[in-house]
Amino acid sequence: MAIRVNPTFIDVLDRFGAEDVQLCYQCGDCSTVCPHADEVYKFPRKSMRLLQMGLEKKIETTLEPWLCYYCGQCSEQCPREADPGETMMSLRRWLISRYDFTGIARQFFKSRVTEVLAILAIALLTGLFMLYYGFSGGSIHIYDGPGAFLPSPFIHKFDLTVGFLLAIILLINAIHMWYLVMVKGTTFHVPWWLYVKELYQLPWHFFTQKRYSECEKKREHPFYMPWFIHLGLMLGYVTMLVLVMVYIEKLQSGPAIRWSVHIFGYLASIGLITGTVYFIRNRLKKNYVQYKKSHGTDWVFVVLLFLIVLTGITQHIFHRTGFIEWANITYIIHLMCVVPWLLRMPFSKWAHLIYRPLAMYLAAIRKDALLRQELITDASPVTIK
Repeated sequence: MAIRVNPTFIDVLDRFGAEDVQLCYQCGDCSTVCPHADEVYKFPRKSMRLLQMGLEKKIETTLEPWLCYYCGQCSEQCPREADPGETMMSLRRWLISRYDFTGIARQFFKSRVTEVLAILAIALLTGLFMLYYGFSGGSIHIYDGPGAFLPSPFIHKFDLTVGFLLAIILLINAIHMWYLVMVKGTTFHVPWWLYVKELYQLPWHFFTQKRYSECEKKREHPFYMPWFIHLGLMLGYVTMLVLVMVYIEKLQSGPAIRWSVHIFGYLASIGLITGTVYFIRNRLKKNYVQYKKSHGTDWVFVVLLFLIVLTGITQHIFHRTGFIEWANITYIIHLMCVVPWLLRMPFSKWAHLIYRPLAMYLAAIRKDALLRQELITDASPVTIK
């Protein structure tokens, strides 16, 4: 079967953040130092080579970019300063655009202006809609209950609608990812029961990101702080999402604090604010190799999340201290940040939340299938092609 080569692929990926791929001369130091590369998944060297050869269709069926957590050791080790860690990050952005059936992700990653304008447009429409709803049936002097400006039952239905739309898009994209990897990109037999056997990989990698914590094992450091901060940020976001989607009526009640619900909100807020401040600080100081280059979408990600946390905390304080009018106004501003953030998720870096655990799951299935077919031996290691 003929292999299609795209000689302009490196130039295309430059728009996604990869700038130094041509400097790589395939010495293999990057894969040697990587704590996660093995006899099956040889990255980042293999991905760098496929990229240099212009094998675009081959890369879209691989999982290697998702198995990299960008600890930066490969970029530090590279004698040519080809920055393989940043290239892997760029490939993840490109893969997100390939999985996305709408084409929106590609536009966002290739143009910061397009992404920012889309966010502003959705924010403006959200604000106008909330103002219209609030003034048409409620009073800005009432926060919740009868006659409220934005009653919790309405917000609950609104959240579920946005969440349903988000889930549909992510599900379709995840199925597309599965098709590219397990159907189009897999040339060997995969027993169906392996999908059941390895199913635990999904929640395990989603909730613990344990593989990220192992990024320092070749440096023999006892603890990897970026993993801890990233885990706190992710768990904070997931916790807050569940609270808003399921327990919004209890969250909005008050002004008395309902500790059975709000304690989780406070813990989630600590995780979110700590994570966003940590990543903004590092991107400004550029004190680690993985923060020396920041794609436009990286900044949109952390800044928008920081605004969500800040407006959410401010709205909560206004409500609990009796400044109801200001609480309602801040709530609208908060929703103007939240809605674009949620609708942007399938087309942005935050889609890692779904794709990475799925990649770990599929990678385990493929590796297990190869082992069972005895295609990997100590004498003649075989890599997934």
